[in-house]
Amino acid sequence: MLTRLIPFIFVVLWSSGFIGARLGLPYAEPATFLLLRMAANICVFLLLVAVLRASLPKGKAMLHCLVAGLLIHGFYLGGTYIAIGQGMPAGLCSLLVGLQPILTAVVMFASVGERMRMSQWLGLGIGFIGIMLVLQGNMAWHQDGSKQAAYIFTIAALLGITLGTLYQKRFCQGIDMVGSAVWQYTAAALLFLPVALTTETMVVTWSGEFIFALVWLVLVLSVVAILLLLYMVKHGESSKVASTFYLVPPMTAFQAWLIFGETFDELGALGFMLAALAVYLVTRKPKAKPTLVSQSTEA
Repeated sequence: MLTRLIPFIFVVLWSSGFIGARLGLPYAEPATFLLLRMAANICVFLLLVAVLRASLPKGKAMLHCLVAGLLIHGFYLGGTYIAIGQGMPAGLCSLLVGLQPILTAVVMFASVGERMRMSQWLGLGIGFIGIMLVLQGNMAWHQDGSKQAAYIFTIAALLGITLGTLYQKRFCQGIDMVGSAVWQYTAAALLFLPVALTTETMVVTWSGEFIFALVWLVLVLSVVAILLLLYMVKHGESSKVASTFYLVPPMTAFQAWLIFGETFDELGALGFMLAALAVYLVTRKPKAKPTLVSQSTEA
């Protein structure tokens, strides 16, 4: 029962990451915020390594963990934080990076040369319509920023989580998940450090709201949710893992409405539903056809 609930628990927790980002970004710039989060993550996971007597990957395994971390935590988190920092609504950001299952399926089909089913082509078309409806709908940005930059960094985040998940599945099988996380967060920290030093003031306003957001993102997102994601990647197919993400955008939109009052009109609501339907159509597997068993009769 617990194993079956893991995808749904993951969706709720993963969705709250967008909320935590918006909650903390008024008090720290994106790279600075993420650098603090990665540093705290490393400390927590080093403690877990000691307590659980886990092993830190070495050699080629360590390099694979660094690459996966750079993609999953560096590009994905960096892209989403900068986009939200530019004023993009949390729900919209979640919706755009929520196209990961569709992109994952397209990459998988392209790599193996398999033809897509009619339902999958239909899903791609519905997804495109859904995104257009959301973009045309009335979703107010929470501050004046560069919308073009926000969209560019959201695309970078989408590519990061898609390629990172596939890379994790391909090259990090059999590697201790706790030890792997140490190197993954280290890779992300090494990315955010020079960005924060060269492009930001690195000033942090240590308010109660910021501390709560940081603690939530470290303990709940970076520890619990990421371990759930790595568990699902390790024990399931990439397409199945990706399919859990189709629930993230509507869950994020609900949480953003509940906490920040983010609203969207009828076009936006229809767009969210169509996007979720698109992900379902693209990632679902066809039902296996029943095999006919011939029965012999004795004379």
